[in-house]
Amino acid sequence: MFGVTILGNNSALPAYDRHPTAQVVTLYGHSFLIDCGEGTQLQMSRYKVRRSRIGHIFISHLHGDHYFGLMGLLTSMGLLGRKDGIHLYAPPELDEIIRVQLAASDTELPFPLHFHPLTREEVLVDHRKFSVECFATRHRIPCWGFLIREKKAPRRISREKIAGLNIPSWFYDRLKNGEDYTDQEGTLIPNESVTVANTPARSYAYCADTLFDEELPAKIKDASLLYHETTYLKDLPERAMARFHSTTVQAAEIARRSMAGRLLIGHFSSKYEELDPFLEETRALFARTELAVEGATYLVEPAPPIPLPEK
Repeated sequence: MFGVTILGNNSALPAYDRHPTAQVVTLYGHSFLIDCGEGTQLQMSRYKVRRSRIGHIFISHLHGDHYFGLMGLLTSMGLLGRKDGIHLYAPPELDEIIRVQLAASDTELPFPLHFHPLTREEVLVDHRKFSVECFATRHRIPCWGFLIREKKAPRRISREKIAGLNIPSWFYDRLKNGEDYTDQEGTLIPNESVTVANTPARSYAYCADTLFDEELPAKIKDASLLYHETTYLKDLPERAMARFHSTTVQAAEIARRSMAGRLLIGHFSSKYEELDPFLEETRALFARTELAVEGATYLVEPAPPIPLPEK
């Protein structure tokens, strides 16, 4: 399963039973925690997310609503006897913050904590089945988004078509990449006769906190599922710009320009109790939009974007 579970969908202040930002992405048996606002581990317990499965943590930036829950989570993992290491990707200043807190409490984590500073746009994790890369967003302090891409060969083998042809298994990866096979007698077996087109690779783009950024669509182009903040409704563009955040219509425009399959909106300001207006305003410009609801899991599936008229 490739899915995104929302643990927190609010901005800085917890309100209306909404919590600061945190998400868990699950892919091929791996669990990634993206941001860790206050109350994240309580939300994990509430929605039955297993801490032990999390091997990678990504912190977008050092505003408290995105990382104040981290120390509590790490120390709880230690108290529960964790031994497996964790890879933590975050702005470089967080390394010293963690060291100071551990030293002040005379605490030593019983598992390795591998810290990876975010300093430039690059691939952070390169697994044979997926990759995770970071990209800069435009916020008041250095801030990073994350793009998780599934890796798939362009073709997949048809077991029915390949049966009895004695093509060695070591050649299968080359078949998946479109190569023809020539057997020992010199007979050519065309690739199309034993393979079919693979389903499209899926991707999830998490855009963290950002004001409207015209450079962003090129970095997240064709994401199957795009998460973009909508801190404010469309009538407050000046406040959004002053606070380096986005509105509903701005998130919809980013989704449209990036040709996203679906748009997931969150990071709602605590000034709003009701969230339906966020969905209505965003869907008016980008129909395939959903609210990031706490406790819900959103599957990342390939889906063609809805064509929208140029403005």
